[in-house]
Amino acid sequence: MQSILQKVVFDNTIQTYLSVGITILIALMVKRFVSKYLAYLLFRIFSKAGRTFHKQSFMELIISPLEWFLALFMIVIALDKLTLPALFDFKIYRVTTHTILDAVANAILIIVFIRLCIRLVMFFALILEEKASASQEASNNQLIVFFKDFLKVILILIGGMLVLHFSFSYNVSNLLTGLSLVGAAIALATKESLENLIASFIIFFDKPFTMGDTVKVNGFTGAVERIGLRSTRIRTDQKTYITVPNKQMVDTILDNISLRSQRKVELRLEIGLSATVNDLRMVVTAIQKRLDQESAVLSKAVFISDTGKNAHVITVDYFTAMTQSNDEFNALRQEINLSIISLLVEMNVGLAAANTDVVIHQANAQAS
Repeated sequence: MQSILQKVVFDNTIQTYLSVGITILIALMVKRFVSKYLAYLLFRIFSKAGRTFHKQSFMELIISPLEWFLALFMIVIALDKLTLPALFDFKIYRVTTHTILDAVANAILIIVFIRLCIRLVMFFALILEEKASASQEASNNQLIVFFKDFLKVILILIGGMLVLHFSFSYNVSNLLTGLSLVGAAIALATKESLENLIASFIIFFDKPFTMGDTVKVNGFTGAVERIGLRSTRIRTDQKTYITVPNKQMVDTILDNISLRSQRKVELRLEIGLSATVNDLRMVVTAIQKRLDQESAVLSKAVFISDTGKNAHVITVDYFTAMTQSNDEFNALRQEINLSIISLLVEMNVGLAAANTDVVIHQANAQAS
């Protein structure tokens, strides 16, 4: 029996083949159990003590790539004990078969490991997305999705460089130097796009506005429907759809109408010069009493702001709560305006335009 185990087949003994085969079989059999245990330990590290929140999602994302990484790692270690038979050891364009096999093994291990890291990123993104949904801020979700995709790209690039270094013995530092030079050239050529990209980060973190807010910028007023990496899309009050570069959204003065605590109404009444001082005082007092009757009016100011050769100007300013809808707000303005008109009629106080006399003088034409 000992002689059979020591028999050499393709430059390796049968005993070596058996040990390698048993190692691979054990690795395939226990990979599921070991990966579950390691995944549980990772979950305990990343989660708070005593919590099982999102445990099922974590296991579903991590176990599959983790078990394949462990299995492939054990298989590569086991196969390393074998000596490559001379029959299969040949060169392909100055590269030996042994070098090719090592490169393939390293590349597979790196790819599976990067896949495992991407799954971890997806798990953390899942938790953050749920927290962002609970906070009811749409910009948080968009920011999480952006960084999730961004980290995926970074991990893929790192994996590619690791494959180049360990599988092809490529000097990654030269590649990074070349990429930095190319990146600098691209940055100069796309300066405006980079400014908009940086502005998008400012919007995401500083949050001067979020999706759904009504804003006024560059003379346009509308609701923010989308915040992208280059521009912000706004549905205007005219129902048009405009695109504003993020740099302008950050650099220019922006009025976030949704964040106003109150709505202001300004009204200018130009009273005719025939009105006496008592008439003006009575009009101001009557308007103040009328505004006091409206519970929706939070504060008010009624005063004679100007006078001159054409009219006496009474300014009426009042504020209402932002909780009102546009229809309710417009209905309140209409009722107050109609009430003020009724007060002026009852007091027999006319507006300036009503007292304007137009005199036409006709000159006699001279005979030519």
